[in-house]
Amino acid sequence: MTYLNEFDATMRQIQGKWKVMILYELHEEGMVRFNKLERYIQDVSPKTLTQQLKQLEQDGLITRTVYPEVPPRVEYALSDKGISLIPILDAICDWGLSTTPRNQLMRTLCDEAPAP
Repeated sequence: MTYLNEFDATMRQIQGKWKVMILYELHEEGMVRFNKLERYIQDVSPKTLTQQLKQLEQDGLITRTVYPEVPPRVEYALSDKGISLIPILDAICDWGLSTTPRNQLMRTLCDEAPAP
């Protein structure tokens, strides 16, 4: 894939309605199964979650581990590349929290206090 510049490369890898939430959940929980991600995000369809997970895996931001069990168990985790993105996402979160009124946020990801 070719990108316009380094900013475009970064933004394309994290763009998507649920990708940042997925990355934060994996950062907080470590290895997570699909059903737990689905419960955490709540409003995502299984198809969309699957697509976003595949894209994150293709971009090298997460790993997918399949355990040879019946039924198969699949777990997702941040890769080293994904871990390196967390401080950048934290900075974006901090900026958003400092410049957006809390009553305009349906939910917060990087702050312990829930949005009103």
